[in-house]
Amino acid sequence: MFTGLVEGMAQIAASDFDGVGLRLTLDLRELSQGVRIGDSICVSGCCLTVIAIDASLCTFELGSETLSKTKFLSLKPNAYVNIERSLRVGDRVGGHFVTGHVDGLGELQHRRDDREWAHFYFLASKSLLRQMVPKGSITIDGVSLTVVDATDEMFSIALIPHTLEVTTLGRLQIHDKVHLETDILAKYVQRAIAPG
Repeated sequence: MFTGLVEGMAQIAASDFDGVGLRLTLDLRELSQGVRIGDSICVSGCCLTVIAIDASLCTFELGSETLSKTKFLSLKPNAYVNIERSLRVGDRVGGHFVTGHVDGLGELQHRRDDREWAHFYFLASKSLLRQMVPKGSITIDGVSLTVVDATDEMFSIALIPHTLEVTTLGRLQIHDKVHLETDILAKYVQRAIAPG
Protein backbone atom coordinates (compact mmCIF):
# COMPACT_ATOMS: atom_id res chain seq x y z
CA MET A 1 0.00 0.00 0.00
CA PHE A 2 1.18 3.51 -0.86
CA THR A 3 -0.02 7.10 -0.46
CA GLY A 4 0.89 8.68 -3.80
CA LEU A 5 3.35 11.04 -2.10
CA VAL A 6 6.44 10.58 -4.26
CA GLU A 7 9.70 10.47 -2.30
CA GLY A 8 11.93 11.23 -5.27
CA MET A 9 12.89 10.29 -8.81
CA ALA A 10 15.14 7.44 -9.90
CA GLN A 11 16.99 6.98 -13.17
CA ILE A 12 16.71 3.84 -15.28
CA ALA A 13 20.14 2.18 -15.34
CA ALA A 14 19.15 -0.80 -17.51
CA SER A 15 16.04 -2.17 -19.23
CA ASP A 16 16.33 -5.68 -20.68
CA PHE A 17 13.36 -7.31 -22.44
CA ASP A 18 13.73 -11.01 -23.28
CA GLY A 19 10.55 -11.30 -25.34
CA VAL A 20 8.46 -12.36 -22.34
CA GLY A 21 9.45 -10.31 -19.31
CA LEU A 22 11.43 -7.17 -18.54
CA ARG A 23 14.31 -6.77 -16.07
CA LEU A 24 14.37 -3.17 -14.96
CA THR A 25 17.28 -1.74 -12.95
CA LEU A 26 16.89 1.63 -11.25
CA ASP A 27 19.38 3.83 -9.44
CA LEU A 28 17.46 4.73 -6.29
CA ARG A 29 20.38 6.73 -4.86
CA GLU A 30 19.56 7.73 -1.25
CA LEU A 31 16.13 6.05 -1.47
CA SER A 32 17.89 2.67 -1.61
CA GLN A 33 18.83 2.95 2.09
CA GLY A 34 17.08 0.23 4.05
CA VAL A 35 15.64 -1.43 0.94
CA ARG A 36 15.81 -5.23 1.00
CA ILE A 37 15.20 -7.97 -1.53
CA GLY A 38 11.47 -8.72 -1.57
CA ASP A 39 10.43 -5.15 -0.73
CA SER A 40 7.60 -3.54 -2.68
CA ILE A 41 8.35 -0.18 -4.28
CA CYS A 42 5.94 1.98 -6.24
CA VAL A 43 7.68 2.83 -9.53
CA SER A 44 5.73 5.54 -11.37
CA GLY A 45 2.55 4.16 -9.87
CA CYS A 46 3.30 0.45 -10.37
CA CYS A 47 4.03 -1.78 -7.38
CA LEU A 48 7.17 -3.77 -8.16
CA THR A 49 9.22 -6.23 -6.08
CA VAL A 50 12.95 -5.79 -5.57
CA ILE A 51 14.75 -8.97 -6.77
CA ALA A 52 18.38 -7.79 -6.61
CA ILE A 53 20.39 -4.99 -5.01
CA ASP A 54 23.86 -3.72 -5.91
CA ALA A 55 24.72 -0.62 -3.87
CA SER A 56 22.01 1.90 -4.90
CA LEU A 57 20.93 -0.13 -7.95
CA CYS A 58 17.71 -2.09 -7.46
CA THR A 59 16.40 -4.59 -10.01
CA PHE A 60 12.79 -5.57 -10.66
CA GLU A 61 11.11 -8.14 -12.94
CA LEU A 62 7.96 -7.22 -14.88
CA GLY A 63 5.73 -9.90 -16.40
CA SER A 64 3.38 -9.80 -19.36
CA GLU A 65 0.33 -8.60 -17.36
CA THR A 66 2.27 -5.64 -15.97
CA LEU A 67 3.75 -4.83 -19.37
CA SER A 68 0.28 -4.89 -21.00
CA LYS A 69 -0.97 -2.13 -18.67
CA THR A 70 2.14 0.06 -18.41
CA LYS A 71 4.61 2.09 -20.47
CA PHE A 72 7.79 0.47 -19.14
CA LEU A 73 8.71 -1.14 -22.48
CA SER A 74 8.93 2.31 -24.06
CA LEU A 75 11.17 3.79 -21.34
CA LYS A 76 14.88 3.87 -22.16
CA PRO A 77 17.95 3.95 -19.91
CA ASN A 78 18.52 7.39 -18.32
CA ALA A 79 14.77 8.13 -18.25
CA TYR A 80 13.36 9.07 -14.85
CA VAL A 81 10.59 7.40 -12.86
CA ASN A 82 8.81 8.39 -9.64
CA ILE A 83 9.61 6.39 -6.50
CA GLU A 84 7.66 5.75 -3.31
CA ARG A 85 8.57 3.07 -0.78
CA SER A 86 5.68 1.15 0.75
CA LEU A 87 3.64 2.54 3.60
CA ARG A 88 4.56 1.31 7.08
CA VAL A 89 2.08 0.84 9.92
CA GLY A 90 1.88 4.10 11.81
CA ASP A 91 2.95 6.32 8.87
CA ARG A 92 0.89 9.40 8.15
CA VAL A 93 -1.30 9.21 5.05
CA GLY A 94 -1.09 12.57 3.30
CA GLY A 95 -2.29 11.55 -0.16
CA HIS A 96 -4.84 8.77 -0.57
CA PHE A 97 -4.64 4.97 -0.45
CA VAL A 98 -2.82 3.80 -3.58
CA THR A 99 -2.49 0.09 -4.36
CA GLY A 100 0.20 0.39 -7.02
CA HIS A 101 -1.95 -1.60 -9.46
CA VAL A 102 -2.01 0.37 -12.71
CA ASP A 103 -5.48 0.35 -14.30
CA GLY A 104 -4.36 1.62 -17.69
CA LEU A 105 -2.68 4.40 -19.59
CA GLY A 106 -3.66 8.01 -20.11
CA GLU A 107 -2.28 10.41 -22.71
CA LEU A 108 -1.48 14.06 -22.19
CA GLN A 109 -3.63 15.92 -24.70
CA HIS A 110 -3.12 19.52 -23.64
CA ARG A 111 -0.88 21.37 -21.19
CA ARG A 112 -1.55 24.92 -20.08
CA ASP A 113 1.34 26.48 -18.18
CA ASP A 114 0.77 29.60 -16.11
CA ARG A 115 4.26 30.64 -15.04
CA GLU A 116 5.38 27.89 -12.62
CA TRP A 117 1.85 26.40 -12.34
CA ALA A 118 0.19 24.05 -14.84
CA HIS A 119 -3.13 22.52 -15.91
CA PHE A 120 -2.96 19.13 -17.67
CA TYR A 121 -5.72 17.51 -19.75
CA PHE A 122 -5.53 13.74 -20.28
CA LEU A 123 -7.33 11.32 -22.57
CA ALA A 124 -8.30 8.01 -20.96
CA SER A 125 -10.53 5.04 -21.68
CA LYS A 126 -14.25 5.41 -20.98
CA SER A 127 -14.07 2.63 -18.38
CA LEU A 128 -11.52 4.61 -16.36
CA LEU A 129 -13.26 7.96 -16.88
CA ARG A 130 -16.44 6.45 -15.36
CA GLN A 131 -14.47 6.04 -12.12
CA MET A 132 -13.43 9.71 -11.96
CA VAL A 133 -15.34 12.63 -10.50
CA PRO A 134 -14.45 16.29 -9.95
CA LYS A 135 -12.61 16.66 -6.62
CA GLY A 136 -12.03 12.89 -6.54
CA SER A 137 -8.61 11.25 -6.26
CA ILE A 138 -6.49 9.96 -9.15
CA THR A 139 -2.97 8.58 -9.23
CA ILE A 140 -0.87 9.63 -12.25
CA ASP A 141 2.55 8.00 -12.55
CA GLY A 142 2.37 7.31 -8.83
CA VAL A 143 1.43 10.86 -7.80
CA SER A 144 -1.72 11.37 -5.72
CA LEU A 145 -3.72 14.18 -7.34
CA THR A 146 -7.19 15.70 -7.33
CA VAL A 147 -9.36 15.60 -10.45
CA VAL A 148 -10.43 19.11 -11.48
CA ASP A 149 -12.93 18.00 -14.12
CA ALA A 150 -13.92 14.74 -15.80
CA THR A 151 -15.99 14.20 -18.95
CA ASP A 152 -16.73 11.15 -21.10
CA GLU A 153 -13.54 11.80 -23.08
CA MET A 154 -10.92 13.37 -20.80
CA PHE A 155 -10.06 14.62 -17.34
CA SER A 156 -7.99 17.50 -16.02
CA ILE A 157 -5.72 18.20 -13.07
CA ALA A 158 -3.99 21.29 -11.69
CA LEU A 159 -0.36 21.01 -10.59
CA ILE A 160 1.47 23.14 -8.06
CA PRO A 161 5.10 24.19 -8.68
CA HIS A 162 6.45 21.73 -6.07
CA THR A 163 4.87 18.70 -7.78
CA LEU A 164 6.13 19.83 -11.19
CA GLU A 165 9.65 20.15 -9.78
CA VAL A 166 10.03 16.98 -7.70
CA THR A 167 8.18 14.45 -9.92
CA THR A 168 8.36 13.38 -13.55
CA LEU A 169 5.07 15.18 -14.27
CA GLY A 170 6.87 18.47 -14.88
CA ARG A 171 8.73 16.83 -17.79
CA LEU A 172 5.62 15.58 -19.59
CA GLN A 173 5.10 16.59 -23.21
CA ILE A 174 1.98 16.40 -25.39
CA HIS A 175 1.07 12.77 -26.30
CA ASP A 176 3.23 11.32 -23.49
CA LYS A 177 1.64 8.29 -21.82
CA VAL A 178 1.09 8.07 -18.07
CA HIS A 179 0.10 5.31 -15.67
CA LEU A 180 -3.38 5.75 -14.16
CA GLU A 181 -4.85 4.24 -11.03
CA THR A 182 -8.36 5.34 -10.17
CA ASP A 183 -9.56 5.63 -6.59
CA ILE A 184 -10.21 2.20 -5.08
CA LEU A 185 -13.49 3.41 -3.52
CA ALA A 186 -14.83 4.27 -7.00
CA LYS A 187 -14.11 0.70 -8.12
CA TYR A 188 -16.03 -0.82 -5.21
CA VAL A 189 -18.98 1.51 -5.72
CA GLN A 190 -19.09 0.75 -9.45
CA ARG A 191 -18.99 -2.97 -8.75
CA ALA A 192 -21.71 -2.72 -6.10
CA ILE A 193 -24.18 -0.90 -8.36
CA ALA A 194 -23.45 -2.91 -11.51
CA PRO A 195 -26.50 -4.82 -12.76
CA GLY A 196 -26.69 -8.58 -12.31
